[in-house]
Amino acid sequence: MTVPVVLAGARGHGRWHLDNIRRLQARGVVRLAGICELTPLTAAEIPDGLGTPEQSADLGALLDATGARIAVICTPIPTHTDLALTAAVRGAHLLLEKPPAPSYAEFRRMADGVAEARVACQIGFQSLGSHAVPAIRRLIAEGAIGTVKGVGAAGAWARDEAYYRRAPWAGRRRLDGADVVDGVLTNPLAHAVATGLALLGTTRAEDVTGIETELLRANAIESDDTSCVRVHTPRGPVTVAATLCAEHPGEPYVLVHGDRGRITFWYKQDRVLLQRTGHGPEETEYGRTDLLENLAGHLEHGTALLVPPDDTGAFMRVVEAIRTAPDPAPLPETAWRSLPDERRRIVPGVEGLVAAAADTLALYSELGASWALPNEVST
Repeated sequence: MTVPVVLAGARGHGRWHLDNIRRLQARGVVRLAGICELTPLTAAEIPDGLGTPEQSADLGALLDATGARIAVICTPIPTHTDLALTAAVRGAHLLLEKPPAPSYAEFRRMADGVAEARVACQIGFQSLGSHAVPAIRRLIAEGAIGTVKGVGAAGAWARDEAYYRRAPWAGRRRLDGADVVDGVLTNPLAHAVATGLALLGTTRAEDVTGIETELLRANAIESDDTSCVRVHTPRGPVTVAATLCAEHPGEPYVLVHGDRGRITFWYKQDRVLLQRTGHGPEETEYGRTDLLENLAGHLEHGTALLVPPDDTGAFMRVVEAIRTAPDPAPLPETAWRSLPDERRRIVPGVEGLVAAAADTLALYSELGASWALPNEVST
């Protein structure tokens, strides 16, 4: 049966969810029953094929009126927990955008409330729906690259000044006394962190034994845009380096290091490169399971959820370490420059530094970056 869905937050990234719901609705998987926005969408903003769903600024009232079984929540980060619980107490199951919460305490309040309400919750790390993830885990388990020494991840992206003006919470650590923590590692490149932890099999909160952070910013924002983190686990370190100030942006990737080879995973492309001793390089492209479709399958057929809340506990430990770290340090003016035509700031050479961090599992300061500060350690 078609599962009725309500979407909370249909502008910005929510437009992607509208298109995805339209795709699944055409296949008879879900049906868009309602849209929750502070200002209703115009007819022109609703993609063809979705009809005229009910609209309301009150998620609870909308769920009551539509009887929707799933709530997709794609709203500002500080609102995630309260909206998730609003849906959960009404028996609506959840697809909750990443990051699931701005603090570990809020994450636990959400996860515990969802469990108490006995509803399913899927966290929106779309990369974890890639069929490459279990394939890489199998390669590791089979010893394809020998003993795993650790995981690195690199993300070199570019964002212009308008990106930080798109919403009042953009680029903020706090807003009106509430945590936001909208930094490069916790939001735009959060997938790099979550995917690195997933490949190592260390996704739960108890898998984290320590965290080191180096948080910096080239832009005139409150949060970080050029940062790295090293997460210590019993299975080895996960080091993630990321920037939104790349001169030449590239595809983010995760790199699994073994003593007899390595595996590179370009997670947005579902593409894997296996390099190992005694063999030629092997490149494979994989399919992907959509997380909303997986959630609908869970409700209708008992399909296992791909990203339940507890499997993002380690990621939320990273969010908490970043939240409680000192505010990101501004890079010296000699470390960055503006591209006026593109209205953005770049850090020359940062792409190479990000790649080197993923390749060596080292932090910026350990790689000799003149502008990097000693790391902040959280245990």
